[in-house]
Amino acid sequence: MPELPEVETVRRGLNQVTLSQPIRGGDVLLERTIAHPLSIAEFLTGIQGCAIARWHRYGKYLLAETQQSSQVPSGWLGVHLRMTGQLLWLNQEEELHKHTRVRLFFDNGLELRFVDQRTFGQMWWVPPAVPVESVITGLAKLGLDPFSPAFSVDYLTQKFKNRQRAIKTALLEQAIVAGLGNIYADEALFLCQLRPTTLCSELRLAQIEKLRCSIIQVLETSIAAGGTTFSTFLNVQGVNGKYSGLAWVYNRTGQPCRLCQTPIQRIRLAGRSSHFCPNCQQ
Repeated sequence: MPELPEVETVRRGLNQVTLSQPIRGGDVLLERTIAHPLSIAEFLTGIQGCAIARWHRYGKYLLAETQQSSQVPSGWLGVHLRMTGQLLWLNQEEELHKHTRVRLFFDNGLELRFVDQRTFGQMWWVPPAVPVESVITGLAKLGLDPFSPAFSVDYLTQKFKNRQRAIKTALLEQAIVAGLGNIYADEALFLCQLRPTTLCSELRLAQIEKLRCSIIQVLETSIAAGGTTFSTFLNVQGVNGKYSGLAWVYNRTGQPCRLCQTPIQRIRLAGRSSHFCPNCQQ
């Protein structure tokens, strides 16, 4: 599943190519991709003629702020890529991928194409004056973004206090750290030398500070590399992310640790794979 760096990579790419261009129309090839409104005709009518003023990211959600030609706000277009979603900026003449779900048509024969193999991805149209969180309800459940100024040691200390739960499992809770997923939780825990099985309640203040810095560091590194592509992730130009070649532990089971040469181990924790170095992480 695309995580924060991949979604941020897509957001930045979309802001480079889609802004200030009216949406001339669209085509929905898989109706259940549209989570709101229930009417596909209403969805297409809502976006018709709207121009995207700016793409925002909230955790793993993408939100496009739209406006009319008079710069009057005209609602929001929301997207969640889920497991295999891709947003690709293409010429309309380009052959349709068999997993294409939604097409949004722009000027000059260009389109924004939503491709989703597993079909879990979703799109929303939120009319103006309607609170976005009332429609895209998952937004209200998100914790802080790691790049928020409020993402502090005090914030994490309060979230971890007295919790008899493995730190890796806690980091995957979107209500604690919005946007963090399996890949970068493993990577951050390696950087701060914590085992994924360490209980939240056992963390000392210095360890929480180091964890906070490690989360931000690994996310910044991955964004600079264009995210990670282990399966289906592509940016809006169809290019793979490069972070997989930089990963410290994720998906490197049995390979030597980049610091101490100890083989990387993989365990199952709360139903998810966790990778770590048994020597570097204590």
